[in-house]
Amino acid sequence: MKLDFGNATLSGLPTNLLNRLQSVLNAAAWSIVGLRRSGHVTDTLASFHWLRAPERINVKLAVLVYRALHGTAPRYLPDFLRRVAGLPSRRRLRSATSSQLDVRPSRLITAGDRSFAFVGPKLWNSLPDDITSVSSLSVFRKKLKTHLFRLSYPDVIL
Repeated sequence: MKLDFGNATLSGLPTNLLNRLQSVLNAAAWSIVGLRRSGHVTDTLASFHWLRAPERINVKLAVLVYRALHGTAPRYLPDFLRRVAGLPSRRRLRSATSSQLDVRPSRLITAGDRSFAFVGPKLWNSLPDDITSVSSLSVFRKKLKTHLFRLSYPDVIL
């Protein structure tokens, strides 16, 4: 979907701007099904297996992190990621055996907290270990989408 093109750069946007993106998704669902604008679109989005706008952004971002960690992303992206296990001060901690990434502090709230170096590791660390430990990109995407779908639509049974 063209709506997803480059949306990893939209991570950390304010809610009012994400709502605009979500309204485009809602309008697409309304037009496909033929719902009135006053009808609830949540069930339609869930039946299409469409994630909400913030989750769509998280999928793109998590895939970028996965690709950076596995050497298939552009060469400059892995420079922004550091595994906790690789830090000398943390080698003896339990977290050293996990797939956690070091979240670097940012100095600028507006731009720094939206940077790949900050948002990527933060999102990666929030994912369950059974997703981050997968060795195949296609399996990673499938498990990630299922996980985010369950968070987005907790009442829907898969």
